[in-house]
Amino acid sequence: MCISDCYALREFSRMKSETATLQQREMSEKAKQEFERCPAGLINLVTDIEPAISFTWQNVISIWKRLGKKGNEMSDTKDNKYSKPSDEEIRKKLNPIQYKVTQKDGTERAFDNEYWDNKKEGIYVDIVSGEPLFSSTDKYKSGTGWPSFTKPIDKNFIEEKEDRKLFSVRTEIRSKFGDSHLGHVFDDGPDPTGLRYCMNSASLRFIPKEEMEKEGYGEYMKLFK
Repeated sequence: MCISDCYALREFSRMKSETATLQQREMSEKAKQEFERCPAGLINLVTDIEPAISFTWQNVISIWKRLGKKGNEMSDTKDNKYSKPSDEEIRKKLNPIQYKVTQKDGTERAFDNEYWDNKKEGIYVDIVSGEPLFSSTDKYKSGTGWPSFTKPIDKNFIEEKEDRKLFSVRTEIRSKFGDSHLGHVFDDGPDPTGLRYCMNSASLRFIPKEEMEKEGYGEYMKLFK
């Protein structure tokens, strides 16, 4: 390890802005741990060095790989395809209910939302990041008034978190890269999974099957064959 590697890890460990995604904050903490493992001599050398360049989330990935780490441990997206925009961009893009649900863990009204009764073929993506989340092939009528699914398209695009609000313990579902609040998952769903992914329409954008290729989701057309 050279001094530039140690210096880069130090700078990366400090990158904990309010707009950083949960995964980016976790990566920053990993970088901090790696920096603390730098040889004492190098740590002493970089301690008093003021930043000479402006580091970004991507600047350190090549250094991380050179140190023998897996590249995806430091990349905040899958092939940099999906990411969370700045709060300013999100506010411009979303309407008030969409912002409240995705960014403030809100809940929209049952039976008074865009997709609860949508029967069209297509996929549902994160309205913030565009991550593919659910397919109409797994959607069913749950009677709850919210769009419900038996499973996600790819579990790599969602994260589960314990939610102790409302005087109960539930499992919250968030998008992995966009860090959007999506809804909750319950174990009262139908076969084959027995699960009910109860989502907020405000967190989703529906892409009809006939528009998936144009929108860049052609690889998921296989879901409808």
